Amino acid sequence: MKSANLVIALTKGRILEETLPLFAAADIVPAEDISKSRKLLFDTNLENVKLMLMRGSDVPTYVEFGSADMGVAGKDLILEHGCEGFYEPLDLRIAKCQLMTAAPVDAQAGSDTLKVATKFTNIAKRYFAEQGKQVELIKLNGALELAPSLGLADSIVDIVDTGKTLKANGLEPNDLIADISSRVIVNKASMKIKNAIIREILSKLSAAVKANS
Repeated sequence: MKSANLVIALTKGRILEETLPLFAAADIVPAEDISKSRKLLFDTNLENVKLMLMRGSDVPTYVEFGSADMGVAGKDLILEHGCEGFYEPLDLRIAKCQLMTAAPVDAQAGSDTLKVATKFTNIAKRYFAEQGKQVELIKLNGALELAPSLGLADSIVDIVDTGKTLKANGLEPNDLIADISSRVIVNKASMKIKNAIIREILSKLSAAVKANS
């Protein structure tokens, strides 16, 4: 009897370039060159393991609802989505950056209600509530650094890597909200039903992470 497929959702782009070597070290290799294909679902060297490519923001949803058994997603997207529907057993320690508040250099305190532009509205809402600050959140999916200079917002909440983009737009990072890296997430039902193969993959990935550190 053929066992059921195990589907792992991977994030497209730069994170994928750091993810694939770890998976190769864990003996999971795509059957074809992912970078040269328009396909979204790939066979691997393991008969019952498939890799699925998608936008990082969709990975938690696919894993939560069981369309993917496992996934790799940034901690920022996991925090924004909420993690009730899956486990987060492993930090891959790749694609490291920070989620921070940022504001114009030498910004002066304005009104009681701070206007904050971000795509991470759930994270920002929780963070500022914990700080006891009253904010008006403005959802943007891009060009966040322009929001303060154009008067749309007083500050932003965004991913900071080198900080060069902030500096180029007259902003400076202020408060650290969370350290970010890519994590492995696992659907809760899959962890029970496909426990043996998932634990084997997690063990091999964990060893690859330690070797890579």
